[in-house]
Amino acid sequence: MKFTVSSSALLKQLNNINGVIASNPVIPILENFLFDIRDGKLTVTASDLQTSMIMEMDIEADADTSIAIPAKILLDTLKNLPEQPVTFVVDFQTYGVEIRSDNGHYKLAGENAVDFPRVPEPREVTTMEVSSEVIHRAVTNTIFATSTDELRPAMTGVLVHMDDSNSTFVATDGHRLIRYRRDDMVGTGTAAQVSIILPRKALNLLKATLPSDSTTLTMSFNRSNAFFSFNNIRMICRLIDERFPDYENAIPLNNPNVLTIERLPLLNSLKRIAIYANKTTHQVRLKISADELNISAEDLDFSNEASETLPCEYEGEPMMIGFNARFLIEMLSNIHSNMIAIELSAPNRAGLILPKEKEDNEDVLMLVMPVMLNNYV
Repeated sequence: MKFTVSSSALLKQLNNINGVIASNPVIPILENFLFDIRDGKLTVTASDLQTSMIMEMDIEADADTSIAIPAKILLDTLKNLPEQPVTFVVDFQTYGVEIRSDNGHYKLAGENAVDFPRVPEPREVTTMEVSSEVIHRAVTNTIFATSTDELRPAMTGVLVHMDDSNSTFVATDGHRLIRYRRDDMVGTGTAAQVSIILPRKALNLLKATLPSDSTTLTMSFNRSNAFFSFNNIRMICRLIDERFPDYENAIPLNNPNVLTIERLPLLNSLKRIAIYANKTTHQVRLKISADELNISAEDLDFSNEASETLPCEYEGEPMMIGFNARFLIEMLSNIHSNMIAIELSAPNRAGLILPKEKEDNEDVLMLVMPVMLNNYV
């Protein structure tokens, strides 16, 4: 059988789902795209067993069929073809696939579609519709703080907790914690009270694929999987079945020392000072007094040191506290407010970073643990 499709249109859609495919998949057939043709509609699936992405597009076909086609060689071929109709000819005796273009033909070895793992179907799900822009902001504001420690699987994902008043997205790696809350995304009906942990890889793929406009995203979930659907793309991911840390008790409530400062000058200063910090600890010192913030770092192994002073507003006792510069830089880069407040209680207690100007319907709290300095002054 054969089918015809635009080379650039197919390439664009395959690029949307290609990120799912692992470099060393659990089973070899997962190096392939699963092509399934029914009634002139092409459905392509990519999977790594934990996460699957599916796209649909209309094509010209002379029969219904399914075939697994190697992803890398197909993508490399399409990337180097100019825009034109290309015809795929499938031989079901050998599972060979021939791609015919205007001035050439290319043969590659496919595989039997029967061997491709089946994608979970949305059964007994709770469903809600949200704006893709809302989900994109929530993912962007939290995913960078997830852990990469596979021994603590709950922290490698983002907790999504929904009730009838708001939705809360939480990520932590044990050194920092992000709590992103929205009051325009609430649970209703069967989704009135929901807590699930979405894996980092699936959220990164969702973030990369979501359109930037306010496209409607349909989000469904049951006890084991989450299902996302928008435009012509679907994504299914297995939930992380672990207990998320009790993050609320980690957030300090009494923080009498409040530093108010412009975000961008502080961020740029930290980027410069971090160059001179120890390459293992990335430690920077913040010495805070009534109207100025002194930021310093040193690397004794190479006799490097740097210091800068910035104007600020500060209410509280003078303090010296140490932080990991990389964490501060990453957190400040993901805040959109011009002014921020840093709330502190003691040099050995977590600090809170809060935007002074809040976006409509959202509340952002960032917590960062200090690093111990040799001495506190």
